[in-house]
Amino acid sequence: MNVKNNKRRRESQEKIERAFIELLQTREIKDITVSDLIKMTELNRSTFYANYIDIFDLADKTREKLENEFSNLFADYDYFNERSGALKMFTHIKENQIFYKTYFKLCYDDKRLVSIYDTRRAEQEHIDSNIRYHIEFFRNGLNAIIKMWLAGGCRETPEEMAEVIKAEYRGRR
Repeated sequence: MNVKNNKRRRESQEKIERAFIELLQTREIKDITVSDLIKMTELNRSTFYANYIDIFDLADKTREKLENEFSNLFADYDYFNERSGALKMFTHIKENQIFYKTYFKLCYDDKRLVSIYDTRRAEQEHIDSNIRYHIEFFRNGLNAIIKMWLAGGCRETPEEMAEVIKAEYRGRR
């Protein structure tokens, strides 16, 4: 019986996702085929199609899963202590580099990992007249820093990267 969340189905999905992520480290998404995945996972083609419409559906579902995991990381985030939050984020990124490299590779529609934004802090600092521009600037800047750090192999420590972010907010108060 093919129940939506049964153990066997979840295990098959996880196998497919792991193989997909592995292939993404050396190939572009357009160069990955269902045949590649079923060979790697030793699953049937029908198992793939029971879970995904095509490779792009798998990519979308994988990206959504990665976004949820990132959001969960900040479920208890203290918005008023940006250094501890930045340190937590950069530590997680360094420990899970493949996760983040994969995420950014799957952002073919220009979505950005950092979607959280501290509106309470913006209000406290009286950033209100052009808040939407400030939010966009913040999100894009932080994502660019993360991508650059990942591309460099995360050579700087998470503490150094947290200081980079903190330095960008100096003088705001």
